[in-house]
Amino acid sequence: MRLSPGDLGETVDLDRVDLWDPRLYSDGDPHAVWRALRAKDPVHMQELADGRRFWSVVRYADVCRVLRDHAFFTSERGTLLSALDVGDPAGGKMMAATDPPRHTALRESLNRVLSARAVEARRDVLLQPVDRLLEPLLAGRSTDLATAAMDFPMDFIGTFMGLPADDWPRLAKLTTMAIAPHDQDFQEGSSQLTLVTAHHELFEYFSRQLSARGGTPTDDLIGHLMRTRIDGRPLDHETIVYNCYSLILGANVTTPHTITGLVQALMDNPAAHRKAAADPSLVAGCIEEGLRWSSPASHFMRYATQDVELSGHRIEAGSALAAWLGSANRDEDVFADPYVFDIERRPNRHVAFGFGPHYCVGGALARISLRMLFERIFARIERFEPAGEVRHLASNFVAGVKSMPVRAVLRPRP
Repeated sequence: MRLSPGDLGETVDLDRVDLWDPRLYSDGDPHAVWRALRAKDPVHMQELADGRRFWSVVRYADVCRVLRDHAFFTSERGTLLSALDVGDPAGGKMMAATDPPRHTALRESLNRVLSARAVEARRDVLLQPVDRLLEPLLAGRSTDLATAAMDFPMDFIGTFMGLPADDWPRLAKLTTMAIAPHDQDFQEGSSQLTLVTAHHELFEYFSRQLSARGGTPTDDLIGHLMRTRIDGRPLDHETIVYNCYSLILGANVTTPHTITGLVQALMDNPAAHRKAAADPSLVAGCIEEGLRWSSPASHFMRYATQDVELSGHRIEAGSALAAWLGSANRDEDVFADPYVFDIERRPNRHVAFGFGPHYCVGGALARISLRMLFERIFARIERFEPAGEVRHLASNFVAGVKSMPVRAVLRPRP
């Protein structure tokens, strides 16, 4: 999607807003829509052709409240628009679709193996995919950065989960099919069949992986889930499978699209590239601004558990709400000059990883892998140059790029 509105003064017809349509994110300008909604209709009702309805929440404060307050807004009925009003069989089992206190117990278990300290301890292993991604660029060849970036997080999560490397390419495609079933480049049949195929294959794959372990926990993330106990009881087979699916989906949603969004921002703002290359202390801030700027996860769904008021609107119990992270990260009341890419932005309280109890459990892994990658980039690459057309993903969940051919101009060797 376009990461900033082309014309800050353009008029948006709020009666024709369609935040459901995946084509808005591949061909349109959702940031212009969100900006208009923040100003005039911050809690916006949309009804689909089949009668289903959902509220769009677009201001930072409201997004944070919806994601934080599980007593009023539950995640157990589904967390994505693709499952609007159809229920979620993973509710209460998959961490992302579970409310505290069970969610807290699952999260604390996974935090022990995905904390910043645990990830840093495996730095040498994690540098290998960094080098693989950069190899063609450092060799002087143009490459489709979006394609390479989609494979990048599989190196990390595949290693952490103990999955065979030969399976990684298909797993990466299946996760994209799951979050972008309307994108023709990833479809296998109709959009609905694509979604069903992706879910079926991923669940079956992890079920087989778990069964192959024969009840003996291995020294990886799957083995860790096998050893996890909640209230003294082990997780059942289905719960482990659901959480394996959630972990791989989360890894493949944020990192690749932050890479392409950040590289595009650096091409559009060459002074920022030069500044970060000259001062390594700015790399961490550059990553944070890249996360705010790209906001790869566009929304998370919640359902009201009781009647509640939000920005002057009465939300009835049972209503679906989409909290738009991409809009919150451009909220003028929170971010000064939100449409300016600023690697020295302070403070930068973005919600790219969510907010509240469901803050991304893999956030440390994503941050560290991105930092390692861009430290290498700023040390070796003077600038990126476009080498072809940029094409965006048709998805109302992920703000992503599916094709970005680039070449690198290398820094002179000292």
